[in-house]
Amino acid sequence: MKIKFTLAVAALLFASAVFVHSAPARPNILILMADDWGWPHAWQYGDTTVKTPALDRIAQDGVLFNHAYCSAPSCAPSRAALFTGRNFWELEEGANLLGTLPVKFPVYTELLKKAGYAVASVGKGYAPANLAAGGRTVNPAGPSLSPAVNKDDFEKFISKLPADQPFCFWFGSRDPHRPYVKGSGVKSGIDPAKVQVPGFLPDVPEVRSDLCDYYFAVQRFNADAMRVIAALKKSGRYDNTLIIITGDNGSPFPHGKTQTYKWGVHQPLAICWKNAFAGGRTVEDYTSFTDFAPTILEAAGLPVPPEMSGKSILPLLVSGKSGQVEPQRDAVFVGLERHGGSYPMRAIHTKQFVYIRNFAIDRDPNNYSKKGGPSMEYMMAHKNDNAELKRLYALSFGPRPTEELYDIQKDPNEFTNLAADPKFADIKKKLSDRLMAYLTQTKDPRAFGKGEVFDNYPTWNGKGNLLPTVSQQKSGSEAE
Repeated sequence: MKIKFTLAVAALLFASAVFVHSAPARPNILILMADDWGWPHAWQYGDTTVKTPALDRIAQDGVLFNHAYCSAPSCAPSRAALFTGRNFWELEEGANLLGTLPVKFPVYTELLKKAGYAVASVGKGYAPANLAAGGRTVNPAGPSLSPAVNKDDFEKFISKLPADQPFCFWFGSRDPHRPYVKGSGVKSGIDPAKVQVPGFLPDVPEVRSDLCDYYFAVQRFNADAMRVIAALKKSGRYDNTLIIITGDNGSPFPHGKTQTYKWGVHQPLAICWKNAFAGGRTVEDYTSFTDFAPTILEAAGLPVPPEMSGKSILPLLVSGKSGQVEPQRDAVFVGLERHGGSYPMRAIHTKQFVYIRNFAIDRDPNNYSKKGGPSMEYMMAHKNDNAELKRLYALSFGPRPTEELYDIQKDPNEFTNLAADPKFADIKKKLSDRLMAYLTQTKDPRAFGKGEVFDNYPTWNGKGNLLPTVSQQKSGSEAE
């Protein structure tokens, strides 16, 4: 195994002319995963109000990605895509929130364990879902040491490992997922006057305070992640650990989480492995969560299963380059199925345009959780107060056409749908054709007019009781 690994990684390092002169030993793997932490809420992305020392540290020692995207703006399908290296629509029941991930889909943690890695997790792994229904006895994140994030769990885990045994550890925070303690952000010292209110939310005190609470939870995750990093450094294993820090989907605000708009699927991401590549670089290539499993397996010197539709980004990491490294990485494909009642959606994101295809638009368009928090509650309560609030409400909660097209360079909030504008007909067709070609290639049932398969997959509530299918009830009542 070590010989195979050395040859594979040495070839990459030599071809990429990085600053490492010999192939390192098999790396440890550490995933620092936040829950509902979306772009651009980090100092590295220009939001100087929120403190994100863990992301800053990994970016300084590694590579910051400006265009990282989850597969779906919903917890369970996003995580399922990450573990399997496959688009969520390729995972059958795994495409839905509160579904299951069939055991026939291998996950990278299982493959690493078979190769001799010590595998463990704390906190939120693949969830919310019914693991047993998919034939699984172990969470895809790895055997759980604790359902909560305890600050000493990681240090205890590595202290018991033989010095030469590599590990794979998942640190699954529940921050900054709602609910928040109302006013906790302001009480912690975050100045609501300095918060960046996105254009799709009303700029009112209630929203600013809600954003402060979210920022406070983002900071709490980063503080917890820093304790894990400190324990890793104390163990002497930091330099030979591939560390990934990100969030599973966009921020829990209208127009964000559960939407395929940029704020729903664009994620913070930094990756380091000090023994293998230089740090302090920023990469512009588009990358998807489906790329994580192939990257981890390749770094560990293991074959990547051909069924994985993601592509390893290890060549980007070891290239020594900043900017656009691989020209073909100029877009990502995302989507959504069931999350509390929703339009099924698929979308393609590029540097200038976002094209969205909405399926089954006869349904209730409100994908967002009914426990959406103060910002959503304000918009619901005041939607008829004036023309501006009515417009913002319609943009986040109103019905939509089959096609949406946005020029995100000129319209970063995705307000003006250009899909019906004749001036953009050629661009819309090119993006639509590219999206549908990829969905067809990856055998998405929606591309073949068979999307009802997703509607009828079983889902379960937190008590293990079956929930109504879309056929039984058009607007579901799932809870996160």
